[in-house]
Amino acid sequence: MRLRSSCAAVPRIAPPPGPGVELRRIRVNGVDLNVALAGEGPAVLLLHGFPHTWQLWTAVLDRLAGRYRVIASDLRGLGASSRAEDGYDAGTLATDAEALLDALGEDSAAVIGIDAGTPPAFLFAMRRPGLVRQLVVMESLLATLPGGEEFLTAGPPWWFGFHTEPGLAESVLTGHEEQYIDWFLNAGTLGQGVEPAIRDAFVHAYTGTEALRCVFSYYRALPSSARQIQEAARTGRLTVPTMAIGAHPVGRALEQQLRPMADHLVGHTIEDCGHIIPLHRPDALLGLLEPFLALAGPTVDPHPGHV
Repeated sequence: MRLRSSCAAVPRIAPPPGPGVELRRIRVNGVDLNVALAGEGPAVLLLHGFPHTWQLWTAVLDRLAGRYRVIASDLRGLGASSRAEDGYDAGTLATDAEALLDALGEDSAAVIGIDAGTPPAFLFAMRRPGLVRQLVVMESLLATLPGGEEFLTAGPPWWFGFHTEPGLAESVLTGHEEQYIDWFLNAGTLGQGVEPAIRDAFVHAYTGTEALRCVFSYYRALPSSARQIQEAARTGRLTVPTMAIGAHPVGRALEQQLRPMADHLVGHTIEDCGHIIPLHRPDALLGLLEPFLALAGPTVDPHPGHV
């Protein structure tokens, strides 16, 4: 059971990782990334979104680490990674991911991205398919590629405009970070909330003007990211085995964007699941990830599944 905790005190430091998880600080592409490592075997790289840190993957990490070397990084500027001045476009983040694998001595990985982690995961697979064994993407749109029209009928989510205006959101939200993060965590789990320790870690990660500036820089870089995504889709195909997973609210929109360009795509939606899939429905997610990651070769499923 996940517990809703909207009034817990903000910790002075983030809680320590669980047993079997090593935290390392790794210099890549001009920034220091905070990276959680667990397990041994073929590499699996996990890329979180907003308002998350690597601890988004807490409920799935142990089982994945039983068969894989799990690499869960705080993205550039977020969590305990260094506060970069720039580089928040999807292309630079994809380069961060590639450089991280290289720094860890990995010559390939299954790459799993959700929310803001999806565009860099996609570009990484498009640009360097030899390094990406498999791609899993969740609960995001890839810019304005065809397929997302129904989701965008009423326009993008309200917070996109708020976050995009330079300097505005951080000036308004500084001192009120708890309430704002709680709204996303509760909405992203259909009102269920997340466990207090994880909730506190997320609030801690996004407290302070500089922390907010960094995360809102992702939204301010969306035009650059969109151009990169559109160019990749125009000039190439997604050749690696790919799985698109939707829940509420994105549903099948991401799968519909990928299907025209993907050579090997399976699509699933998880019913009664909010946007924060790894914390809201971890068992359902693992039920999709484990058989997909275990596949020796690509598969094609023209009939999307529902869990």
